[in-house]
Amino acid sequence: MADPLLTATWLVLVVITVLAWWLAPGHTAGPVEPSIPITVTVIALSGVKARLIIRNFMEVRTAPIWLRRTTDAWLAVLWTAVLVIYLF
Repeated sequence: MADPLLTATWLVLVVITVLAWWLAPGHTAGPVEPSIPITVTVIALSGVKARLIIRNFMEVRTAPIWLRRTTDAWLAVLWTAVLVIYLF
């Protein structure tokens, strides 16, 4: 039987993926203009997705606290760096 937490996590990942696709202007008609708010939102959503995958599908939620904190810190540094590179 499937784990309810993994099923719920999978559903949240699907919703985030559809939301990110919906926010992207590339599937609409007309010229595409860059949008900082949309890009920041999509990058933030991808950070949430990465954390959910690491925590729930890579079994980090049951790992020692130092590993949970380290992966959270790594994600924070990584996504902050991506945002800084994009914005500047």
